[in-house]
Amino acid sequence: MFDFRRILYVNRTVLGVMVAIVFIGLVTLFSAANGSIHPWVIKQFLRFLLGMVFFGIIVASDSRWWSQHAYSIYSVVLIMLVLVELMGFVGMGAQRWLDLYVFNLQPSELMRIALILALARYFSFLEVEETRCLKNLIIPLLLIMVPVLLAMRQPDLGTAILLLSSGLAIFFVSGVPWWFFTAGFVTVVCAVPVLWNFLYDYQQKRILIFLNPESDPTHAGYHISQSKIALGSGGFTGKGWLKGTQSHLNFLPEKQTDFIFTMFAEEFGLMGCLVVISLFSILFFWGFTVADHSRLKFGKLVAIGITTTLFLYVFINIAMVMGLLPVVGVPLPFMSYGGTAMITLMLSMGLLSSISIPRVRNSISK
Repeated sequence: MFDFRRILYVNRTVLGVMVAIVFIGLVTLFSAANGSIHPWVIKQFLRFLLGMVFFGIIVASDSRWWSQHAYSIYSVVLIMLVLVELMGFVGMGAQRWLDLYVFNLQPSELMRIALILALARYFSFLEVEETRCLKNLIIPLLLIMVPVLLAMRQPDLGTAILLLSSGLAIFFVSGVPWWFFTAGFVTVVCAVPVLWNFLYDYQQKRILIFLNPESDPTHAGYHISQSKIALGSGGFTGKGWLKGTQSHLNFLPEKQTDFIFTMFAEEFGLMGCLVVISLFSILFFWGFTVADHSRLKFGKLVAIGITTTLFLYVFINIAMVMGLLPVVGVPLPFMSYGGTAMITLMLSMGLLSSISIPRVRNSISK
């Protein structure tokens, strides 16, 4: 199953870009802690090192193994999501974590990979003509909707949206006809009045504040108002490392997680933001290139799913802190502080790297 010599064929440019983004995140977390490696930098760095171990293991594995065990992986993670519902750890007003004593695990993050693997496995055995039959879409729809509903109950609207979006991306590239997406869109639009009543009060407030941020600038609209001030005050070159006033005077909330891009923008300005966006763009381009060059349909679908999810995370987070989207609690990949998120990202990049290695190199040891 494992051939660790495959690690020699990892794209070094992509690996360097990934490390660069993590380093930028650590630098920003250092500033968020007022020039200290505690409490965030040291933990984030150790999580990244652990993630690199998982990254190497995944790269050394054969993507066919992941195809064979895709449903089992999905089932295990789904059980963990159910356990969160029954005995989950409550933190920051949400029940999203399992207390494993050594660390807290957020299964909804792992579901991002598990769902992609399960859908890729399912559609890899269907011909394009078969995807046009509605009965063949029932199972993959259930694979998506069950974890989406569980995520919404935690509540975690951001993860639910990302699970749904990445799942639909796989539907699209698998050849599901346009009428399916059109019908789904019309159904959602018509159901908005009903769906609105299922949202929590704070989620409704976030959407209303998005439509009119100035209506409550000191309470529900405080986050986005302070984020915009910090973004604008950074200017073209920024105020300088460790010199961000909005963040260091504690006007900017959640500066180590959801709003880390805002803090970085205040200190490094537009130039720094363009560098970060360019680095992420390299990862997007590489991910879609891997999908395009993959010989196996399973690998193509997995690459599409992972890259789309990564893109959506980056896009939603940056748009969110700029006030272009409602605040939905989506972290910035590799930069935001978070254990399960970092490990999940490294697993995802390991899968992409494994898929990118040509089949001929899978037989190095033969």
